[in-house]
Parts: sequence; C-alpha cells; structure tokens
Amino acid sequence: MPFVRGVWMRRVSMGAMALAVVGLSACSAPRLLGGGSNRTSSAANVQTGIGVNGYLWRATLDTLAFMPLASADPYGGVVITDWYVNPEKPDERFKCTVYILDARLRADGLNVAVFKQTRDAGGNWVDAPAAAQTETDMENAILTRARQLRLSNIRG
Repeated sequence: MPFVRGVWMRRVSMGAMALAVVGLSACSAPRLLGGGSNRTSSAANVQTGIGVNGYLWRATLDTLAFMPLASADPYGGVVITDWYVNPEKPDERFKCTVYILDARLRADGLNVAVFKQTRDAGGNWVDAPAAAQTETDMENAILTRARQLRLSNIRG
C-alpha cells in the first residue's frame, strides 16, 4: 500500500474514488481558473500555477539541469538533486538543495545548500566541506537566470 502524507491509504472502490475526484475538482475549480486564492502572488505564479515565484522555479531547474533531479516540489519550493560526479574529477561528487522562500523575485527569496563528498582510499564516499563560495555562485546563477526569464517575458 502506498504511503501518502503520513497516512496509509486503504483500497477504495472505483465508485467512491470517482465521487471523491468529482467533489474535489468542484471545490478547486475557482483556483484552477485563477481565482479563489487569498495568497498574494506575482504574474509568474498565476501563469505557472505553482506555489512559489515562477521565475525562480524555472531558473533553478535550468541552472541545475546538468545534475540528476531527485525531488522537486513546486508548491513547497524545494528542489533536491541527486549526487553528480564530474567526469573530470571522478573522486568527488556534489548534491544541491534549493529552497525558494518567497513568491516574489528577490535575492533573499532563495537559499542554496551544496553538499560535497570525496572518495577515500577504500573507495567509500566521505562527507567533505563544500566551499561557501560555491553556494553563493549557485544562488547568483539562479538569480541571474530568473532575471533573464523575467525580462524575456516582459519584452515578449
């Protein structure tokens, strides 16, 4: 049985499931059409229908596209990559977690955590400190890309 939000789901007959879907879709119809939300959001959020700034979200995915994606939550604003090994340096690997903290396109609306591991003599991966500048550089790259996306949207 699949685990969903801390509760074990029980098997439900198809008829009951269909009624639940119809009931839920009727409740959320105004939100899907752009209304019914008390949250203040920017144009990027309304266009994309996500819970965080759309430009920061897209810029994060674009910037981290070279790394395998482990998890992405557009409503909570969290992107987690899997470990990435640079082919030129096979004895070290990196993993990133990006938190989008605001619905507005702001420099303080973004937090990046970078994790690094190196391979020891026995072939095991060992945690190593990542340079603080790496996190700053990733944040700046995401913010720069978000600004580019916003400008191209305004012009286009």
